[in-house]
Amino acid sequence: MTKRISALLGGTAIVALAGPAAAQELNALVWCDHTDEALIAPFEEEFGVTVNLREYEGTGAALALLEQSRPGDWDVLVIDGIDVFRVVEAGLMAPLPRDELPLDDFFPEIVMEENNAVDGTLYAVTEKFGYNTISYNSENVDPEDMQDLSTVWSDEYAGRISIYDYYLPVMGLAALSAGIDTAAMDAASLETIAPVLSQMRASAASVAGVVAAQTALATGEVDIVVGGGEWLTAVLSADQPELTWTIPDQGAVRWTQSIGVLADSENPDLALEFVKYIVSAEGQARLATSSCFWGMPANSAAGDILTEDQRAALRWDEQGDYLARTQLYPAPDADLDIEMQDLWLDTLQQ
Repeated sequence: MTKRISALLGGTAIVALAGPAAAQELNALVWCDHTDEALIAPFEEEFGVTVNLREYEGTGAALALLEQSRPGDWDVLVIDGIDVFRVVEAGLMAPLPRDELPLDDFFPEIVMEENNAVDGTLYAVTEKFGYNTISYNSENVDPEDMQDLSTVWSDEYAGRISIYDYYLPVMGLAALSAGIDTAAMDAASLETIAPVLSQMRASAASVAGVVAAQTALATGEVDIVVGGGEWLTAVLSADQPELTWTIPDQGAVRWTQSIGVLADSENPDLALEFVKYIVSAEGQARLATSSCFWGMPANSAAGDILTEDQRAALRWDEQGDYLARTQLYPAPDADLDIEMQDLWLDTLQQ
């Protein structure tokens, strides 16, 4: 994580803000799916503003950027749903008005009050979700094999696998394969999944980030990505329909991302309008099909805007079943998180 933060910080200047009275610019810390011009341009045109976007990876990087910035430098934050509580506890997020957000249109399981609210006060809203599961090339592997996690990383597919380089979802998949709920993971669980991770690593040709894993699958360097999902292959489906994904019989891990207004924003009204745009049906349809990665929109009304092919790539009609059969990311406390990262590093070095 330290290396990633250093790489992200190196050589990139923090964006300077216009004065609060001007309100001509909005500054947002986001994931790469928000950098699509097709998503941002309509908001800029409607409000006559410029949205300055700073892409980051990993909550630790976002916290480091905020710590190094002046109060008011940033207006909007996109963050992993399981980490909202961290920024709320740090006093970084402003309350959101529930009555101005289309929460009634959201998939009920994705409102995630327990993540986005504290003591009844809403500080963030889920904007997108999906699954860390198994992506694969259906022409080169047996789809039936992909329904059993233990078969996915067995010797049969050794050298044909890439592992997504993020310890929480991959450890969650390892836990599910061992019959352990992600919410119940503890120190003893790590002892159980350690040999599973070792087998996974022994069978893998690579451990890769988003772009590298996607490229490896698209070029045929590997046939399976452990930790992949719709976010990895849906954007490729039009040109390479053989690249697909599945929820194995043991289940998969569900990711969510949230958006909120930073407490020190000098343009809080404009920042709120941006949040409202992102979770509107139109904003959600554009975010769901961003050029960086696709994912399910939290607002189900986006389904009326998405094309039939887009809904098919996202498995729109199967979401009820998928939501019932998947579990949220592991949410370790500080001590368990250190143990998990240590085990992950040990696994990568094998």
